[in-house]
Amino acid sequence: MSAITINIVIEKNTDFSATFTIRNFDGSYLNLTGYTAEAKMKKSYYTSNSVPLTVGFVDRIKGIISLSLPAATTATLDPKRYVYDIVLTSPASIKTRVVEGIATVTPGVT
Repeated sequence: MSAITINIVIEKNTDFSATFTIRNFDGSYLNLTGYTAEAKMKKSYYTSNSVPLTVGFVDRIKGIISLSLPAATTATLDPKRYVYDIVLTSPASIKTRVVEGIATVTPGVT
């Protein structure tokens, strides 16, 4: 399975949430029962500092996961572009990057 590219926008000082549906090559839902997930965001692929993103399982059978950051965390982010990805670990300990892309943090007025 190759990672799909999805660019996201995170508004500074607000709660962020996005939902993704993970599918097999044939288009069927990837059953995520027994899987774990992690996600990180960095200023570039080559920097060591990262921001952990919270991954939740909305519907494991239908392959639906969520990605979130609370307002307290988005408040600390510099308005700029970051890279991010989501990696799943199967019950057999196989790691697969399923989503990757650019996360653009936008400043706010309020």
